[in-house]
Amino acid sequence: MQLGEHPAFAGLAPELLQRVEQRTRVMELPAGQQVFRPGDACQGLPLVLEGSVRVQMTGSSGHEIVLYRIGDADVCTLSIGCLMAGRGYRAEATVEIPTTVAMLPYGLFDELMERSSAFRRHIMASYGQRLDTLMMLVEEIAFQRMDVRLAEWLRAHAPDSPLNMTHQDLAVELGTAREVVSRLLKDFERQGWIRLARGRIDILGDGPIAAAV
Repeated sequence: MQLGEHPAFAGLAPELLQRVEQRTRVMELPAGQQVFRPGDACQGLPLVLEGSVRVQMTGSSGHEIVLYRIGDADVCTLSIGCLMAGRGYRAEATVEIPTTVAMLPYGLFDELMERSSAFRRHIMASYGQRLDTLMMLVEEIAFQRMDVRLAEWLRAHAPDSPLNMTHQDLAVELGTAREVVSRLLKDFERQGWIRLARGRIDILGDGPIAAAV
């Protein structure tokens, strides 16, 4: 995807689009690179042209949780909030696969929000949609049993089985401790739903997790 094809710039006046193309820096980021860390000042709005960036938080207990991912044609919702509130980041973002990111400068972000109703609507719609997703995540963590959350996560990813991931990776996805995930996975294995190997989870075709797909 070229910079001007990103949905955030749909409907921009030609002169504004030209300013975006002149002032926005496009970067090729390797897997594993951090885009920002807690406490970093927000320098602009990252827009993913192609690839995937994982945004997550680490609590005082040391447990990590994935908040959301920024995929193709997405914007970073956390950055929107930081830019509008004028504060630093409270989470971190890490590149998952080689990713092309466009960094819209802070000043130009403000200008587009003021001068382009199309850009402003897209940004606020993206912010609202992500807020809904985060509210659902909070509801799951607060009110849903972990064994149910784990089974539903595995069910959603059953088409990708075998899953090449560690118990710690899965704990981060669900925002819990590795020990909790390991115990529940072993329970699922005893019931014949999955088969565990080092760094791998096979979802068995005759189990209830795969059968629900």
